[in-house]
Amino acid sequence: MMGLVLVVDDEEDIRYSLRGILEDEGYDVVEAVSAERALELASEQRPDLVFLDIWLPGMDGLTALDSLREDQPELPVIMISGHGSIETAVSAIKKGAFDFIEKPLSLEKVVIAADKAMEFRELKRENTALKTRIQGDQVQRLTGTSPVIRKLSEQIERVAPTDAWVLITGENGTGKEIVARMIHAQSRRATRPMVAVNCAAIPEELIESELFGHERGAFTGADRAAEGKFELADGGTLFLDEIGDMSLKTQAKILRILQEQRFERVGGRKTITVDVRVIAATNKNLPEEIVAGNFREDLYYRLKVFPLVVPPLRERPEDIRLLIEDFVANMTRDHGFRSIRFTDEAMTVLTSYRWPGNVRELKNFVERMLIMFGGREVAPADLPPEITLAGGAGREDADMSIDVTGFAAASDLKTARALFEARFLEAKLQECGGNVSRLAEMVGLDRSSLYRKLKTYGIHAPD
Repeated sequence: MMGLVLVVDDEEDIRYSLRGILEDEGYDVVEAVSAERALELASEQRPDLVFLDIWLPGMDGLTALDSLREDQPELPVIMISGHGSIETAVSAIKKGAFDFIEKPLSLEKVVIAADKAMEFRELKRENTALKTRIQGDQVQRLTGTSPVIRKLSEQIERVAPTDAWVLITGENGTGKEIVARMIHAQSRRATRPMVAVNCAAIPEELIESELFGHERGAFTGADRAAEGKFELADGGTLFLDEIGDMSLKTQAKILRILQEQRFERVGGRKTITVDVRVIAATNKNLPEEIVAGNFREDLYYRLKVFPLVVPPLRERPEDIRLLIEDFVANMTRDHGFRSIRFTDEAMTVLTSYRWPGNVRELKNFVERMLIMFGGREVAPADLPPEITLAGGAGREDADMSIDVTGFAAASDLKTARALFEARFLEAKLQECGGNVSRLAEMVGLDRSSLYRKLKTYGIHAPD
């Protein structure tokens, strides 16, 4: 099927003629004898193209055109009339009609007009996809040469050309959306849209409408029909960000739709079928969320076809210099900042800081430095106190009252930093009442990394 065409005319012979022509060309056709019925069918069946007679009993075609344009602005409408005039044709085009054909209908004109209208609709979709790709071009790569980044890049190269679903996990600010866009850009779906949905930012009562779309009048304020993210991503990629923040009720519904790739709009009756590749991301530990009853186990395993973990910046400090150089170059080019250079001493401090906000925090820091010190060299004394004082802890609220006895005996900076970190963690663990999960959240470490550090320093949670 090339597409669904709605034919609207009160003359049975015209409808019969158009149906025959269009079906011979591979189109599917639905008919209406009045504008009122046409609007109902357009809302229910969501056609790809409409042939609309101007002179109809009851509501006329031009009035119906206004309603169609308001409800579905992307829908091409070809006006037809046996009493045409230049003024009528101009009026129809001004109202948004794609084309105007006079009766008696010519088979050749009908076919050409239909094909051009469908081509126009497809070009608009491709234009939307191209804009999405252009907007993401500057972030569709991972900066760094560390082993963990090289391994992640290799995994992306392997999974991108397939249609496998991907679950991306990692802390806030690590670049999970960048990874998702890289996968899409290297996939066979790259010419189609990648549609991103922040599941944590959409109110519970609106998430179904956001994902599946709605019909006009489906709820208060729904004054027009709208396509959902699934429809917009048809043929492309749907990126479900912060999937761990979705309610159990919505998880149940989305699981069924992910499996079937079929759904109805909110307030609608027509079943819509789509072909989307799903990439999901979360900063939460989903197995823990499953145990806590906050996430469905079946949805987790449906999404986790190919898992990817984006490492925190503290696990790849050798990449910090490259990231800073990239941010400086991009911001001076895009925003007209005067460039800056960090001294070797300042860079040592920056690579020692733990960056709890990860790459996002680093980017914001670079922008702040460009604003304050554009055209200058940045020394350690110019760095913000939360970085110079936090040392290895990487926390703005680091407790600087910790006893520093014994630091002077350290033979080098690395030893002194480790000693400080050990005493810092020991003090904070006591402050948390021995609760390692609370400590991990307080200091910005994932629990597995924290457990390794505590074991390394010989620190044990109190009984």
